[in-house]
Amino acid sequence: MTADCSDKLTEISESYQKLALKLDQLPNGFPRTDSNIEIDILQKIFSPEDAELASHLTGTMEAPELIAQRADLSVKKATIKLLRLAKRRLVWMEGNKTKPTFRLAPFVVGIYEAQVESLDHELAHMIEDYMNQGGAEGIMRYEPALHRVVPAHGTVNPEWILPYDDVRAMLLNSKSFNVSDCICRKKMKLLDKGCDFPMKNCLSFFAQETPPRPSTITKEEALAILDQAKEVGLVHTVSNIAQGVFYLCNCCGCCCELLLGITERGIEKSVARANYLAAIDEEQCDQCGLCQDRCQVNAIIEDDVMVIDAHKCIGCGVCVSACPNQAMTLKPIAQTEMVHPPQDFAAWEQLRLQNRGMV
Repeated sequence: MTADCSDKLTEISESYQKLALKLDQLPNGFPRTDSNIEIDILQKIFSPEDAELASHLTGTMEAPELIAQRADLSVKKATIKLLRLAKRRLVWMEGNKTKPTFRLAPFVVGIYEAQVESLDHELAHMIEDYMNQGGAEGIMRYEPALHRVVPAHGTVNPEWILPYDDVRAMLLNSKSFNVSDCICRKKMKLLDKGCDFPMKNCLSFFAQETPPRPSTITKEEALAILDQAKEVGLVHTVSNIAQGVFYLCNCCGCCCELLLGITERGIEKSVARANYLAAIDEEQCDQCGLCQDRCQVNAIIEDDVMVIDAHKCIGCGVCVSACPNQAMTLKPIAQTEMVHPPQDFAAWEQLRLQNRGMV
């Protein structure tokens, strides 16, 4: 290998190393591993040129002029490249093409989920290895959690439900809707660990009209997906904020990284639990076991009678929605134990940085 080739490879490697560092400096985190599998993941997703440019972005929206200066590029060239990265959802953009601003997207939730259409066998294995080698622990153990559980519609007394828990109302008040495959289920399917739950049921929704895309669906179709998720026993989770929620995941305990954090990785707060707790009326319960079968986090055990493990229950209402005897209910937890989500994404990021000891 010539000296020039060796220098070029070193520059390429440094671009990915810098990008990994920048991603870990974001509130969501992107922890390093001993194997450097995270660098392999970035090499799979970013070209060397794109990685170098992305490494000059921050977690704050900035004009392309500032980014171009740091990256030693012309403003025109940097803007073209940034628009291309934004289209691939590897960076986030605000404004329009004539006056855009850009910031680096986090790895989760962000860059990884943007791979849902291109996810292949190789990347699926890389992600699984990364999560097993400390990625999941490093991303999910900090609070506020990435996602928050919201109870299934009709499983909580309407007088108790808080606005940020009413996902059906969020859909009803939105004007544009899109649906995509569940990235977690798709990854597990590629690993031959897939389940039979519906694949295409991750929803995004917006208060304003947006240009139609292949993934665009109607409000009625979005509501039908929500109802189907409830019927088959999936857990609704959303961004862990009170205002600005624009997507809904319908999660299973066998594939969802967040729920697996609870059931397999020992990360008890990998997802923020709803402020409700399942309760069983022993007189109404005939121990049919349906609630136990449907629980995605193994929070219901049979010990002469069906018992709720309060330490595991996430308040999703999956057990309540299918109980044939109406023996299951969701009740609010004590006011002193309630944890309310941050007001918006900016507040979430600030709290997360504080809890990671970065501010």
